[in-house]
Amino acid sequence: MDLHFGDSKPTDDERAAVDALLGPPESSWEGADRSDADLRWARGGREARDRREMLLPGLHAVNDRIGWISDGALDYLCRRLTVPPAEAYGVATFYAMFSVRPRPATVLHLCTDLACAAAGASELCAGVEARLGPGFSVQRSPCLGLCERAPAALAVRAGDPVRTAVSAPATVEAAVLAASAPDSAPEEPPAAMAVPQAGDPGLMLLGRVGVVDPASLDDYRAHGGYAALRRAFELGPAGVIREVTDSGLVGRGGAAFPTGRKWQATASQPDHPHYLVCNADESEPGTFKDRVLMEGDPYALVEAMTVAAYAVGAHRGYLYLRGEYPRALRRLEHAVAQARARGFLGDDVLGQGYAFDIEIRRGAGAYICGEETALFNSIEGYRGEPRAKPPFPVEKGLFGRPTVENNVETLVNVLPILTKGAPAYAAIGTGRSTGPKLFCVSGSVERPGIYELPFGATLGEVLALAGVRENLRAVLLGGAAGGFVRPDELDIPLTFEGTREAGTTLGSGVVMAFDDTVPLPRLLLRIAEFFRDESCGQCVPCRVGTVRQEEALHRIERRTGAAAADDIALLREVGRAMRDASICGLGQTAWNAVESAIDRLGAYE
Repeated sequence: MDLHFGDSKPTDDERAAVDALLGPPESSWEGADRSDADLRWARGGREARDRREMLLPGLHAVNDRIGWISDGALDYLCRRLTVPPAEAYGVATFYAMFSVRPRPATVLHLCTDLACAAAGASELCAGVEARLGPGFSVQRSPCLGLCERAPAALAVRAGDPVRTAVSAPATVEAAVLAASAPDSAPEEPPAAMAVPQAGDPGLMLLGRVGVVDPASLDDYRAHGGYAALRRAFELGPAGVIREVTDSGLVGRGGAAFPTGRKWQATASQPDHPHYLVCNADESEPGTFKDRVLMEGDPYALVEAMTVAAYAVGAHRGYLYLRGEYPRALRRLEHAVAQARARGFLGDDVLGQGYAFDIEIRRGAGAYICGEETALFNSIEGYRGEPRAKPPFPVEKGLFGRPTVENNVETLVNVLPILTKGAPAYAAIGTGRSTGPKLFCVSGSVERPGIYELPFGATLGEVLALAGVRENLRAVLLGGAAGGFVRPDELDIPLTFEGTREAGTTLGSGVVMAFDDTVPLPRLLLRIAEFFRDESCGQCVPCRVGTVRQEEALHRIERRTGAAAADDIALLREVGRAMRDASICGLGQTAWNAVESAIDRLGAYE
């Protein structure tokens, strides 16, 4: 392919950011000064093209150092990786956290999504924008995964190194301080503050959060850490898969696919290598359970990934982490480095002759990358757009090889399965939904946070633990892709089958309560705006349907009577088209919450 580059040149800082990641260029074909050797042969070629997976880390490197990605920096990165500039531009503009236009070095992200909107995000944004001058960029952001501390703000100051500061719950003064002096901003509260049950000895998934020092591998081991991996080596790969299958564990991200079946299908594939991908890109509004696990118990995820990889025959794992989680990134980078230094990762894990290592890849603000095949494309250096299925990931996933993809909560459940045994685990919960489940409770409650309960607990029991307020108006289950239920429906059992029979969804475990002070039409409009923003645009039903849905809701706000009824009829037609014809779950579920609010809550009556 004939590549044409513009006249823009990278600055010294931009070149240094790329070279720090990729190493210095070896020839003028990659951007170095021309030498006599370059006249005789070309270097790079296939070897450089095989490094396309470094495109996303390269974009992060420039964005972190400079604050935005110039034409010169993009061209230099393209030369280093032999990526067509048009394709790299398409990737750089796909993610919300990147900018290809000049902007200030400090960007303050202010969450305006559901929990934060209900907690006064609009007033916060107006106050901050009035206080901060032209040296700062203020961006109204989708969910930052800090719903238990709404409203939330995240400040990112470019440089070497990049600096971040989180303010939640944010006031105007605190958000301005985080942006203007991130190093002076108050330290985030410990992860255990998000776990009202912290310290309860009966907790299986959250038991170490707030008890164990998340930076200490020795403390983790003293509290049962790595017992599951040792048990896995005793059982062998087939034995581990059998235990997981017998436990009844299903995926906790919302699809509820049997984990043991997925692992067995991958392990049996003759094509090699096999890969393991941990999906830590939880971007569903109202979801923050994976963040709390990674911040409060990072070694548990490292161990769980090692067990899963051993079971399916993978020797490399990728942990795809939300770009909006700076503390989780620091904790996991430290945990992976310590595990590698102590022999729990590397060429000979625990002296068992098994090689496995983990590479952390940062997302950059794209909800669609929570879909597994979009996530694979993102890692490979392409736009995060879903792939058509089949083939399924267990046959052709990451880099076209058999791949297991699980989210953080699913993987962490594997540890008690191995230490307690499949029968004991399966005895928890119900016959079709086994084990414990994490629920992300936020909104109009007194004690928002993560709650661990066995499957089968009712919605009312969860809200009672969180201290629901008397003037409850509605509860959103499953996040923006879920559905609303009424205050008189709190006896719904929180299982996959129970919520399905009730005409709603459990999703990833979001339980967001809203009292009668929250304007429901404004909430629905925010959901529609979210899906319009996050649609990747690949398929027409979603690309057009999410826009039409938002437009109709805007009109309904201004209309009454027959005109509003016509728009509601249009919404139903558009919603059916998205549900039936969209390529992935984003478009298929974009109408769910609006539909449930109209039908169950009488939102526009």
